[in-house]
Amino acid sequence: MDTSRVGVRTELDILEGRLGTRLSGLLQAIPWDIDMVDADAVVVAEGSPADQAWHLLRAQYGVDWVIAGKLLARKRAQLLPVYDKVVRCALGRPRPSFWLALHAALRADDRSLHRQLLALRQIAGLPETVSALRVCDVAVWMGHRAEGHACPR
Repeated sequence: MDTSRVGVRTELDILEGRLGTRLSGLLQAIPWDIDMVDADAVVVAEGSPADQAWHLLRAQYGVDWVIAGKLLARKRAQLLPVYDKVVRCALGRPRPSFWLALHAALRADDRSLHRQLLALRQIAGLPETVSALRVCDVAVWMGHRAEGHACPR
């Protein structure tokens, strides 16, 4: 974590304290071995353990929505996407949530987007351990930056 933004107490609480225990309990309830495209929408819906974990992190000193989302994306790379300021600049603020909107997009048209992401992974020579969501993250970032957008910080 970036200690310049997240307080040391928050970091220690995640690593060794009650916050870490609570977060660990929520993470145990979030599937670790399933791709977003294969998960039921309830897994990423409001009130789900993933949503609760995001809100728990978000409520901590120095943990903004980007940091909370990136921590969870790191812990559940196949299931939870990165949603940061560049992705928001590129794709907007879907309603009811980015997670649900991406879940629907990945499943639409007989999973066409998901198949395209897997094909892109293969073309790039990336190992199968790189999830379709990570390919999507990089593609959105690179595409948006290549278009010359200056996203707000």
